[in-house]
Parts: sequence; structure tokens; C-alpha cells
Amino acid sequence: MSEMKLKKIDAFRWQIQQENGMNVPGIVYADDRMMEELRNDESLKQVRNVAMLPGIIYASIAMPDIHTGYGFPIGGVAAFDSTEGIISPGGVGYDINCGVRLLRTNLNREEIKPIIEKLVDSVFSNVPSGVGSHRKDIRFSRADLDLVSVHGAKNIISRGFGFPEDERRIEESGAISGADPENVSQRAKERGHDQLGTLGSGNHFIEIGFVEDIYDPETAQAFGLFQNGITVLIHTGSRGFGYQICDDYIRTLQNYSYKHGITLPDRQLVWTYFKSKEGQKYFSAMNSAANFAFANRQLITHWVRESFEHALGRKAQAIGMNLVYDVAHNIAKEEKYRIQGRERMLIVHRKGATRAFPAGHPDVPEVYRSTGQPVLIPGDMGRYSYVLVGTERTLTETFGTVCHGAGRVMSRGQAVRAAKDRQILRELRGKNIIVRGATRATINEEIPEAYKDVSRVVDIVAGAGLAKKVAKLHPLGVVKG
Repeated sequence: MSEMKLKKIDAFRWQIQQENGMNVPGIVYADDRMMEELRNDESLKQVRNVAMLPGIIYASIAMPDIHTGYGFPIGGVAAFDSTEGIISPGGVGYDINCGVRLLRTNLNREEIKPIIEKLVDSVFSNVPSGVGSHRKDIRFSRADLDLVSVHGAKNIISRGFGFPEDERRIEESGAISGADPENVSQRAKERGHDQLGTLGSGNHFIEIGFVEDIYDPETAQAFGLFQNGITVLIHTGSRGFGYQICDDYIRTLQNYSYKHGITLPDRQLVWTYFKSKEGQKYFSAMNSAANFAFANRQLITHWVRESFEHALGRKAQAIGMNLVYDVAHNIAKEEKYRIQGRERMLIVHRKGATRAFPAGHPDVPEVYRSTGQPVLIPGDMGRYSYVLVGTERTLTETFGTVCHGAGRVMSRGQAVRAAKDRQILRELRGKNIIVRGATRATINEEIPEAYKDVSRVVDIVAGAGLAKKVAKLHPLGVVKG
């Protein structure tokens, strides 16, 4: 990293100084130890490359869960002027609106302990997981898929798959405006129409856990969380539907770059001006995938609730199995910010990063307007996850954004080699964590040490004043994709 000048700003922020074609500096959130680990990582070069894109505002930003992605780093944040700036599929990623939602219950750890294995098996049976998974007992027509693309989780809730109040606890109420399925290819629709309600593969999961620690009792109470209370995290995205949309538009924009003589700092950083015909088509297709993902997590929530009902013999309403919140990770959104004294509409790219709006922000659901939006930060299947709440500082420093998880430190191949000759399921059972997965390979790819310790990541965003810790969650049972 000798060609890149890194300057320490304070205990939790570093600057990649502006030079060599950069339009803005890079800002990396990391402590000394993490920066030492990152110094020779390709992801820092990606932060620099993003800073070279037209219309970028303030800085190319990286969260402490940063690792190498397609073009943009995962854990990357970049905002562009909506009039003169660009939009880039690489700044969103292939799994559009890969995100996470949290459910709470009135149950406590002791009630669940005797039936945790039965409960995990029920969820594993009810929610299809693995590559190419699909539900056999429910089908959506192409017309249905178009409705889901526009109306997202709202459409699914209207069909009876959820509680009416769920809608009020999802980012954008589960339906982002501006989606247009006409700009989605038939191939994407073919891949997506039978994958609604499926977990998929890779790092996607459903985690049954309990509240291990509470740091902010008042906010935790507002979120419905209490000591030893049972929770469920659901992490998945837009499946083959979103993947194909990203792939289609990357190819389209590669041709766009060639036709317009655009020189890219990295061929993966294809872009188009946001206001261009191509930019608006991609934006509407991306929003369609984002709404698909909200709908996908809504269906999975319905089947998770059914699994609890089956295992406990009680209705989900009776056990208070309510949605706390659902946040998007991989997305580009039109948002308004005050820049140098005037309000400007920006296209904020969050790739492996989570919106974290503070109390009083108009885009925070009314139910959380006085506390701030719940921020959900999953870790790995062997340790813990966190619930945070955003602060005012995010609006001036990171476009209302914090980290999205732990961040990988091993490739999937490295993880498989590290897991060789080990009994990962037995190791986790020794920690009183029951795990089910579609394949042994999936389990081995997702070993806990493949990820950073999420507590280090959370401590950096909290130390930097971007968020406050509310609660720590501990896994009891995990279903992996």
C-alpha cells in the first residue's frame, strides 16, 4: 500500500489522502489494530478507486467490516449528486437488498432450552435453503412477481403472510417507490419467480437466539427487547432475481462505458449518469429487486412464525412474535442531505452497509421516531450479534450509515481448508448452539473464524459516535443456507 498515503485522523478514523485522480479523499473507520490488518488489503485500493468516480460527494467511506467486493468494497459507502453524479451496480452488489430483520418474542431462554433442537428442525423444514431452493407448496405467477416487484412486503402482507403492523417496521415500509418490472429481464423473472420465501445459500441464515446483554435499557424496551428474551434474525436477499438484474446491467453499462469512451479506474466500476436513460432503467430494476427481497424476508417470517407455533403449540400473536425492524444492506437510494449549507438530493450507495437514521429523522418509522431506527448487526454463527441505534453524527459524517455485520477475513476456500478434518457441527453443539445447513460445505464455508469478531466492528462505530449499543444477542440455533 506504499502508493497510498494514509493519515490517522483520530482513534477510529483514517484518511486516504486525495491524489492521483481522486475527486475526494477516502475515510476508513478502523482502530490501530484493524488498520494494521487492512494495510495490504485490496479493499483499501477499492476505497481509493471509488473516490475517482464523477459527482462523488465528501468522501469515499469504508466501515470497519470492510473487505474486498466487486468494484466497490463491501462495507463501502459513497454518495453522488443526483443531477450530475452517477449510479453504479458495483456500488450496490449482486445480492440487491441483502438485508436482515429481527423478530422479538415474549419467550425467555429457559422456556426454549428443552425444545431448541425441535424448533431449529422445524424452521429448517419449513424454510427452503441452499442453492436453487424453492417452495413446493406455493407458487407465484409472473403477474404476481410484477406486483411483488412494485409493492414488496406490502403485497405479501396483504395476502395474509404476516401481521398488518409488520409494514410499519420495515425500511421504506417494505416497498421502495420507483420500481418498474418492465426494466427487468425475462431471465431475471425466470430465476426469481419460484424463489420467494427461500433462504438461499452462502452467508444467509435464520438465527434463534436470546438477549445476552442490554446496554441501553430504555431503547431496548422501546424495541421490545428484554434480558434473556428469545429473538430471531433473518438474513437473506433478492436471490437469483437480484443477481440476474445486477449481471444484466453490468453488461449493459460495460457497453455504455465503451461507447462513451469512459476510462474506469477498475473495469468492475462500471457506471452511468444517474439521470441518463440507462441510469434510470437500472435504478428502477434495482428497486424491483429490493422490493423482492423485502417480500422474501416477509414470507420467511411467516414460516418462521408457523415453526414456533408448531413447536410450542401456541399462536405467534400469543407469544408476542413481533417484527422489530428490517434493514437493507446492498442498495442505492435517493436521500436528501445538507451539504455545505444547502440541501441536496444524493444517490447514496450502501454496499454491505446499513442505514442508521437517528431519533427525529422523518424517514424513521413513527413507532421509533423518538428513539431512532433499530440498527441490526449480525455476527457469525458461533458468537454474537448486536442491536444498535443511530446518532445525529451519522448524518454529517457517513450519510446516515454504519456497518452491516462482522465482515469476512477468510475466503470461502480458505474457510473450507481451515475446517478440514474438523467436526464443525459438534464444535458448535459444544457451545450449546444447534446448527442445520443445506450442505456440509456451506457449514464449513461459514465457520466463525471466517469472520471478524463483530464486537470489534461494533466498538469502532460506537467509539466513533456513529451509533450506540442497545443489546447483544447470542445464538441458540442457526439454519444456514
